[in-house]
Amino acid sequence: MARGRKSSLVVLLSTERRAELAAWQRRTTLAAGLARRARMVLLRADGYSLAEIARQVGVAVRVVAKWLKRYRQHGLHGLGDKHRPGRPPVFSPQGSTPCRQTGLRAPRHQWAEPLTVG
Repeated sequence: MARGRKSSLVVLLSTERRAELAAWQRRTTLAAGLARRARMVLLRADGYSLAEIARQVGVAVRVVAKWLKRYRQHGLHGLGDKHRPGRPPVFSPQGSTPCRQTGLRAPRHQWAEPLTVG
């Protein structure tokens, strides 16, 4: 089980925390990334090496180390994604109302009379 180099990233879990992380893994509505990170923490608490965790989860060893460090520093909140800057939203959170006026108008009819084919 615990082969390879020793790591200082030791994770000790209480029974309640272990149950919560296990529940995260089973949830179908939870983001896949969060479930994967919970699995990393659980495997480390069970004594698996970083390399073995990386193999089982399908990520690089440095990714495992990153998430374990975040968990040790911030707990469950550390497993969440950080806010990423990006393009500002085009629509408001309330619905499809544009956040800013774009200057576009509704198209005008080009013909005074309807087109007839015939």
